Amino acid sequence: MAALEWKDSYSVGVAEVDHEHRELIDLVNKLSVELSSSSPKRDVEEIFGDLFRGISAHFALEEHFMRNRHYDQFAEHKADHERLLDELRDIMDDHAANDTMVDKLTASLESWFVQHFKTHDARLHSRLGAHPH
Repeated sequence: MAALEWKDSYSVGVAEVDHEHRELIDLVNKLSVELSSSSPKRDVEEIFGDLFRGISAHFALEEHFMRNRHYDQFAEHKADHERLLDELRDIMDDHAANDTMVDKLTASLESWFVQHFKTHDARLHSRLGAHPH
């Protein structure tokens, strides 16, 4: 299983935001390692929880920032956040049922990260700068 790797093309041009995105990719990679190993199910579920909380917290902060700055693409950006959270919930449910989600998880999140970072996040942060951390 290949790990997700940070690429310069993912950068939104704001060091703090890029750092947060790298941390999310690191959590995805940690989860992929645990899913590929014979870790107890509770360990995997704990990392799923960490990933879900990390992504949710990042999104909440970003959405708060967008609302406060009256960002004109708020609805579209938030909808894309919700799509990822829904997909991640589905992956978590599937894992609970059958324990085989490494490839689906990594492919899904990599695809989403690449597109979201390059489109929604790049536009947001080029127009409004960094959100507070």
